[in-house]
Amino acid sequence: MRLGVIDIGSNTVHLLVVDAHRGARPLPAASHKTDLRLAEHLRDDGSVGDAGVNALVAFTLEAMTLAEDEGVEELLVFATSAIREAPNGQDVIDRLSAASGLEVAVLSGRDEARLTFLAARRWLGWSAGTLLVLDIGGGSLELAHGMDEEPDAAVSVPLGAGRVTRDMLPGDPPDREVIRLARRHIRATLAAEVRPIVRAATPDRVVGTSKTFRSLARLTGAAPSGEGPFVRRLLHRDALGELVTRLSTMSVAERSRQPGVSVARAAQLLGGALTAAAAMDLLRVEELEICPWALREGFILRRLEAFA
Repeated sequence: MRLGVIDIGSNTVHLLVVDAHRGARPLPAASHKTDLRLAEHLRDDGSVGDAGVNALVAFTLEAMTLAEDEGVEELLVFATSAIREAPNGQDVIDRLSAASGLEVAVLSGRDEARLTFLAARRWLGWSAGTLLVLDIGGGSLELAHGMDEEPDAAVSVPLGAGRVTRDMLPGDPPDREVIRLARRHIRATLAAEVRPIVRAATPDRVVGTSKTFRSLARLTGAAPSGEGPFVRRLLHRDALGELVTRLSTMSVAERSRQPGVSVARAAQLLGGALTAAAAMDLLRVEELEICPWALREGFILRRLEAFA
């Protein structure tokens, strides 16, 4: 069947259309997204402003038309931390549902970690052994560990690339002391939350998903996206440390000129790199492998199981 999934994230809202059947690999058929940056539409109390809600509704209606044109049989919608944590999150969902007629699933941080883990497991297969999966979104960092399709440990930490940038890294580029304080806060926050992961068995493979990890890997020498999803791409801890040092002195404009870095993501790149470096250091990860599947694919795979 042809499925459409609208992913309402902190940075982007993304429609992915796939041809999907239970037991088969979902095949992308169409993609449409906008850099809505809901996190930048937040009021002082953390609620989503009217401009952000209106833009979200407009994009969703546009995505519905595209999905219809693509022959989508079922259109699914889910939202993550930007909506989950907003004081008016339910009002945003109600307004979106009233305008579109769609039911919106708001995922918990743990659900994000679990579904991303499922996607990585299906991509890498059982031969990959015990997995540790890390995903950096705009609002949160998800970590999951296990040897099956359901992780034994799943943790969500409020250290997404957008959140770290907005809350901890003012300036272009930020001052050295600002970066030092951000680094300290990130590591203290992460250290307080990762005990379930640290206590787990040593993983056979460590996997990173999300645009942030892909960009960091590209900047440290991994193959460009144009070479396709089946090329093995690695991010090494030492190389990431050197990259953090370089990014710390770059303006947003300078970062946007780096290979594999979009203008829309350039501002958040240092924040994402600081979070990634902290996670790899605290978990003693020397290298991780980039997985092209992440939360959206995990959501699709879980939905397909419901048709059994």
